[in-house]
Amino acid sequence: MTDFDAVTKFPSPSFTLKQASSYDRRSISPEQPGWFANGDFNQFIREEKKDDHNEFVMMDADGPGVIVRFWLTTLAKQGTMRFYFDNEENASLIISDFDLMKAGFDLGPGLLNPHSSYEPQGKGGNTLYFPVPYQKHCKITWQFADSANMKTPHYYQINYRTYTPGTRVETFATDDLKRYKTAIDKAEAVLWNPPPVKGKDVVRHLKLAPGKTASISMPNGAAAIRMLKLGLTSIDEKDKEKLWRSVMLKIQFDGHQTVLCPLGDFIGGGFGGKPVKSWYRELSDSGTLTSRWVMPYSKSAVLTIENKYDVEISLDVKATITPFRWNDRTMYFHTTYKFEQDIKDAKWDYDAGKVAKNDPAGPIDWNFASIRGKGVYLGNTLSVNNHMKSWYGEGDAKAYVDQETFPSEFGTGLEDYYNTSWAPVVLYQTPFANAPRADQPSSAGYNTFTRTRILDAIPFSKTFSFDMEMLSWDGGTIDASATTYWYGFAGASDK
Repeated sequence: MTDFDAVTKFPSPSFTLKQASSYDRRSISPEQPGWFANGDFNQFIREEKKDDHNEFVMMDADGPGVIVRFWLTTLAKQGTMRFYFDNEENASLIISDFDLMKAGFDLGPGLLNPHSSYEPQGKGGNTLYFPVPYQKHCKITWQFADSANMKTPHYYQINYRTYTPGTRVETFATDDLKRYKTAIDKAEAVLWNPPPVKGKDVVRHLKLAPGKTASISMPNGAAAIRMLKLGLTSIDEKDKEKLWRSVMLKIQFDGHQTVLCPLGDFIGGGFGGKPVKSWYRELSDSGTLTSRWVMPYSKSAVLTIENKYDVEISLDVKATITPFRWNDRTMYFHTTYKFEQDIKDAKWDYDAGKVAKNDPAGPIDWNFASIRGKGVYLGNTLSVNNHMKSWYGEGDAKAYVDQETFPSEFGTGLEDYYNTSWAPVVLYQTPFANAPRADQPSSAGYNTFTRTRILDAIPFSKTFSFDMEMLSWDGGTIDASATTYWYGFAGASDK
């Protein structure tokens, strides 16, 4: 979890990443009615009858595997959650209430994070990043407290890896939290305060007139950019908003350009370049951008800055380089950037009995990225200018792997993907998910969400595609930019 190099290599042992969630089961196919059905709560795999109660199955997966992210939220928490490991008859982990904060885990907010709306006895939820492994099988169930509680919405997303058969995994036991407490506490601390990077620094000060570019060559040979710092200096306050969208970062590795992105979106701050503090990326109040994505190359790397703004800019650049051992699992770092204006953001209550695909009034899936080749998906930044006076993010995230027709991940709402809940217009900073910008309590104007992944990264061998349903409370339009972060082998492309 705290190894920056891990994401540069295609996983071994190999695994698939899936998500069990409470998405609306009326969603079967874009070709059928219900694809944009919005009842993404109290949906389960099946109901199991016990002697004196019923349990609803949230997740049911064969091993070897590991739960790498567990997000949930509700309005009323009463009930019982059970984890059954390796086909045991009686659950070895039982949580009172629909609330991971009550699991008895002694974890900090980097590994178990309460959402901004969290109330211990009422509304709100949390996100667990502490890995929960199992060798043979894992089943998670929910028991409602009573019939009244069954009418209260319960939402969940459980991301889990499934390894190739024969992979040895040590099944979770609650004693592990005590046995590995020192390592767990160390990981928690490091997630909030990443260690400094040492290496050879390539330092330049650039002044770029409007429309001009400047390129900086990195040392030749097998190496990696381990840290990239870019500081926009002497910025006039009136230029800040547009400058972070108008200064472009381009990076070539071994003769192929894999990064083309505005600085603000590259770092996760979106339009306006608002402060970010996360595991991979940081943007300070003073305007210094710090990227900790490890970017390996076998022969050469060239970094280019282009000024698309209408005033001269001054930029301090520092790239920290170290030798890198290249092998057949090593991948190149990529970004995919997309911007579109006046995207239709349909009202959430579109008739689930209709097929939306060919209906001009129907909702749409807006695509962040469609990648061909082999690689690993590491997250995205979504920056929105909301033209409505109410919440724009009712739609679900959908991640497709290797040409599948139904997504490996089918979400429960835009904000849920970014580790929060209940349409928050609240700034927050965590190691893997952030909301750097939220202009208005209504969510009108500019809003930015970003989430990066490590244990919950998604490997793909042929294709990867990520969509977000465009659904809102009242219907209208938004402008949106999406920046996708991923690693890929030579030849992988988002074009």
